[in-house]
Formats: sequence, C-alpha cells, structure tokens
Amino acid sequence: MNPEKDFSPLAPSVVRALNDKLYEKRKVAALEIEKLVREFVAQNNAAQIKHVIQILSQEFALSQHPHSRKGGLIGLAACSIALGKDSGLYLKELIEPVLTCFNDADSRLRYYACEALYNIVKVARGSVLPHFNVLFDGLSKLAADPDPNVKSGSELLDRLLKDIVTESNKFDLVGFIPLLRERIYSNNQYARQFIISWILVLESVPDINLLGYLPEILDGLFQILGDNSKEIRKMCEVALGEFLKEIKKNPSSVKFAEMANILVIHCQASDDLIQLTAMCWMREFIQLAGRVMLPYSSGILTAVLPCLSYDDRKKSIKEVANVCNQSLMKLVIPEDDETDEGKQSLSLQMEPKEESLSQQQVTSSGCLEASSNSSLSSASVFNASSTDQVPVTLNLDGIVQVLDCHLHDTATGMMTRIAVLKWLYHLYIKTPRKMFRHTDSLFPILLRTLSDESDEVILKDLEVLAEIASSPAGQTEDQGPCDGSDMRFSQSELHIPVKASQLSSSGMKGMECSPSTPTMNSYFYKFMINLLKRFSSERKLLETRGAFIIRQLCLLLNAENIFHSMADILLREEDLKFASTMVHTLNTILLTSSELFQLRNQLKDLKTPESRNLFCCLYRSWCHNPVTTVSLCFLTQNYKHAYDLIQKFGDLEVTVDFLTEVDKLVQLIECPIFTYLRLQLLDVKNNPYLIKALYGLLMLLPQSSAFQLLSHRLQCVPNPELLQTTDSTKTTLGFKKATTTNIDYLELLQHFERVQNKHLEVRHQRVGRGEPPDRRVVL
Repeated sequence: MNPEKDFSPLAPSVVRALNDKLYEKRKVAALEIEKLVREFVAQNNAAQIKHVIQILSQEFALSQHPHSRKGGLIGLAACSIALGKDSGLYLKELIEPVLTCFNDADSRLRYYACEALYNIVKVARGSVLPHFNVLFDGLSKLAADPDPNVKSGSELLDRLLKDIVTESNKFDLVGFIPLLRERIYSNNQYARQFIISWILVLESVPDINLLGYLPEILDGLFQILGDNSKEIRKMCEVALGEFLKEIKKNPSSVKFAEMANILVIHCQASDDLIQLTAMCWMREFIQLAGRVMLPYSSGILTAVLPCLSYDDRKKSIKEVANVCNQSLMKLVIPEDDETDEGKQSLSLQMEPKEESLSQQQVTSSGCLEASSNSSLSSASVFNASSTDQVPVTLNLDGIVQVLDCHLHDTATGMMTRIAVLKWLYHLYIKTPRKMFRHTDSLFPILLRTLSDESDEVILKDLEVLAEIASSPAGQTEDQGPCDGSDMRFSQSELHIPVKASQLSSSGMKGMECSPSTPTMNSYFYKFMINLLKRFSSERKLLETRGAFIIRQLCLLLNAENIFHSMADILLREEDLKFASTMVHTLNTILLTSSELFQLRNQLKDLKTPESRNLFCCLYRSWCHNPVTTVSLCFLTQNYKHAYDLIQKFGDLEVTVDFLTEVDKLVQLIECPIFTYLRLQLLDVKNNPYLIKALYGLLMLLPQSSAFQLLSHRLQCVPNPELLQTTDSTKTTLGFKKATTTNIDYLELLQHFERVQNKHLEVRHQRVGRGEPPDRRVVL
C-alpha cells in the first residue's frame, strides 16, 4: 500500500493500524472508524460515509496484502455498527467486498469475512433481505469449507439469517427459487445439508408458500435423498414428509401434473429409500389428484409394474406399488370409451401431453427420464376447480404400449405379468371399443403367453382372450380382422380351405370365420384357429397344458361353440397326426371334465336339432381317431353305429397306440360318466348293439387287464341267450334312435372310412420318407 496516498478522512494512525498484523491494533483502528462514522451520521453527511466505505472496500478489503484485507473487513463491520438502522442505505457497498473475501485462499481471512458479515447482518436485520440471494450464495459455499473455524463462523451467520427470514414477511420467494433450484443439485454433503436446512426453515414459515414451487425442487430433493450420509438422508426425509403433509392438507393448490413425471423417474431408482419414498408420493398423488394423473398412466405403469414382482427384501415397495396399480386402474371408467374424436383433440390441447415410451430416455440405471420439460408447462397445472372444466383423456396407446412391452420382455416377473393381464382385461371391460383397435397387435403375444410357466398367468391370459372372443365390440362389419383380404395372421394360422359358398354375401364373415359355428364375435374363430396352431407347433404345450387351457375356456366361453369350432377346424387340418392327437385330447376332456357336464347331457339324448348338428360336426372330426369315434357314439347312445364302426376296425392297421386307446376306453366305461351305459346292459332286449359293441372291443384286446375288466363286466349281463337278434327287429332303441334323429349314419360311416384311408396313406408316406412308423403290435 502506498504510504503517501491520501486516505482522509481516515487519520494516518488509523490507516497504519488497519494494516498491522496484530488483531488488537486493527481492533483499535475499527473503534476509531466507528467513532468517525457516528459523527458523519450525526451530521447527516452521506458523502463522507460513502467515501469511508469506499476506502475500506477498495484500498483495504480488496487489497493484495492479507493484513490490509483483514483491516478492511473489521473496518466495514465497524461502519455498519456505527450506521445502525441507516446501514440499510449502504448494504450493497458493505456486503460485496466482504463476500469477495469468502473466496480468499487464506482460511483465517475467510473466517474474518464471516465475522464481519455477521456484524453487518446483525445490525441491518430485515434490510438485508433484498440482498438475500448473494448472501445465500456465499453461505452455501462456506457450508462446504474445509476449515472447521470457517464452517463454524458460517453456521452462526446462517442461523442469524434464518432468524431474520423467519420473523420477516418481506422474503422474496419468487426471486430465491431459481437460486435454490440451481444449488439443490450440489453433490457436496455440507452444501446439501445447508440446502435442506433452509428448505425446512422456509417450510415452517406460514407466510411463505414453498409448496407452490415444489415442482422446481422436487427432483433435487429426491437426489439428495440418495446421499451417503444418514443424517442428510434423514433431514431430506423429514423435508419430503412435511411437503407431503402439506399436500394432503391443501390438494387443491398442488401442481400434481407438473410433478408426475418426476415421481415416475424416481419410482424406478436403484436406491431403495428413494424408490419407496417416490412410490409413497405416487400413491398419494393418484388418490388425491384422481383422473388428473391419467395422462401419465403409461409412465406410472412403467415404474410401478416391475415392483410388483419384488421379493420380500423389498416388500414395502411392492406393497405400495400394488396400491398405486390398483388405484390407477380404478380411474379408468366406461366414459373413457365414449369420447368422440373431436372431444379428444380438444381435450388433448387443453391438458398436459403424456410422454409415451418412445419419448422417454432410459438411463443406464434403468430409470425413465423425460426427454424434455415441455410436458411440465403451465398448462399442466390442475386444481380442484379446474378439473371439472378441463376434460382428461385416457391415452390408451401409451398404456397398451407399456403393457405390450412387459409381456414381450422374458425377464418380466410372474406377478408383473399377472398385473399386465389384469390391466388388459380391465381395459377390454371398461373401454372395449378403443381396445379393439389394439387387438391385432396384442393377439400374437397373448397367444404366446399361453406357454407361460405359471398357471395363474395362463388363467389371466385366457380371461383376456375370452373377453376378446366374446365382447360385442369385437364384432367387425366391413373392416377389421375378418375381412377376407386382410391376412395379417396368415403366418400364424392353420390353413383352412373355404368354399366360396361359405362366404357371406354381406361380408360379415371372412376367411377366418366359421361357416357353421355360431361364433361369439369376429375374433372367436380366429382365436380357435390360432390356439390350435399353437398346439400344433408346440406339442409340449398341448401335452402339459392343453386340457387345462381348453377346460378353462369352456368355463369362460360357450363350451358348445368351442367344441363345434375346433371340430370344424380340425376337419380341414392337413397334419393328420396332430388332428388325431387333438381329437383324442378333446374327447378326453368331453368325457371326463366336470366343466362339460351340461354339454355331455345335451349330446347324450340328441333331442334337439342343435345337439344333433353338434354330434355330426364332432363325429366328422372325431373320425381322425377311431377309438374316440366309438366313445362319442357310446356317449350319444348310438350303439348300433358304434358296433358298425368296430366292425370296420378289422380293416385298420392295429398299432400299440391304437390298443392303448381301446384300453383307456374300457377304463372309461367303468367310470361314473358311463353309469347310464352300464345300467342299460340290464335291458338286453332293447340294447343288443351295445352288448355286441362291447364284445367287439373285447375281441380287439389282447389278454390284458383291460380284457379281464371288460370280460368280467360282460359276464354280469343277464340272460346271454337274449343277445341273438335279427335284421327284422324294428323295436329296439338303436333303431328308434336312428329313425327319430334324422341322422344319415351310412354317410357318417363312409366319412369315417375316407378319413382312415387318408391316415393310412400318410403313414405309408412317412415310412417311405424314412420317418419312424407308429408303434405296431407284434403278433
């Protein structure tokens, strides 16, 4: 410092003392400055006051010499004390040089800067609030200072500033929020602690409505919640808890829509505390905001659905996620299916855009992040009064896309898959018209899901498929999947040649619609075709789950329609071996499943034209398997025809598989299903062909346990001599049934012969190609 320079009105002795290395001498100089400034205040000499502050600032506090800087700081504090309540007029000039010293490399000097600013703020009190942002900025840096003394000094200053803000009603929250939003992303633990402490203070002030600006800082709060320090995490938990309490008290003033995507992101966090907290917030948002959250459904489901498959280690998150999922599902109502296109476009213009999966970026940690903040505009703000005026539209495309992705992902857990299928079922119930626009894209994955390892998943999948097949909304007219020119499923369907006469002139039935089955809607027959195709290409599925799937479908849909349509499709099946296997499976289900009790009773008597039509339809397909054809005749009490069929067995190639099926049929005859048949053995006179048919089966069997079983049964038939019959007998039940049912049994027998000849031809072709033949009996 130049000793010849004029520092008046400061005396040379004061200048020397300010530059001294000893604190005591600088303290004496400060007292002299305080005395001098008081005189200027008394004289109302503002010019001299500004001049003194300028000298202390420029020549001392901002000097290159460290002792001079220390002298300048204590001198500025002395000026503030002398000014008293008038210090507010000079705060900018007093504060700025002190804040500059906060960045000094000398920790001792940074401490003196804290001390000086403390004295300045203590005198000015509420007058410092217009300068709050620069003070906060400086303090936030000192909060992370490595020197404990500096940190201790900054904490004293921080507490003083908090007291001033708490007792004042002039705090400029609007001006402060941008700085808070910036500082909240600091990674330093002490800076984070400083930020949270201020948020807690501002939350506690009744006159400060920080809740209105929560969307600005919520993301930062969740990031701080993941801090390594337990203390900071706890502080952040408290802050978030206070905000949530306030939200519950004043939901009408909360900007739910602006925070929805923030929660979606943090609901997918790898940190358990962040994820659980965000999920709890999401639960409250859905319950408090209701349908305001619907535009964000796809994002919410992206976050919530994977949590449903968590194990007990994350039980709390799983439980909250389940509540979120259920609450969100309840928001979808039938009215969502009735919105016309005009209202939709208007609604979408007025409400926040939903970020579809394609508009979101997936981070390496698996979190979904918004690609932009455009959807968090002021148009997103909803309150209790505005929700009645602004219609909320369900964006079904985004939801279906998320559900579809989870079904396609092989890593998706069982409970998540079940939840996805429940959502699809719910959407088909509540919004069938809109959902059927997505059916063509969903149909393949729903069929593939039938191969799932979980029975519960398969049950839910069947419920969805059954709803698709039976919903009136799926009945297409001039367009859609039943259009003959539309072959989207051509690669996944069985090839079924259709005669031109079978196509409806109105165009309502296309190539995928049954010519003879009373289908439930346009998708029913398509479902049956693709289900059989699935069984054909995946034989293990047919073996392990085939009966289970068909039985459940018979509960969910019309059993007669299912059997009628499958028989119709199998009649045209080109893979005869599969047709035989499938017919055997269907026959076993028909004869043994409790679900088909009514259908068996319907076929048992053939009293109605519908039952006779069903019998003929089943018979033609059942001909793929000779033994099942006989069992169908036993079920329908067509004993004479059963006998005629057994007579034809002599012309067939008898294989081990064939005899195994005869063995199983004998076992079935002993089951409760055929109680009526066994009782009819008592009426020998009216059931001669039943007894002859059973004897025919007996003659087919080798000496085995089944042979012994049937032989013992036939030995119980009374009066064996009455078995003799003549062609002239006209009064037997067999003849009566033949004459009263108007069924051409001769034509059916000829059809049986044609089908079996095809099977024989195919078996010979297989042997010719070197494929393994069917297992034969060695006689």
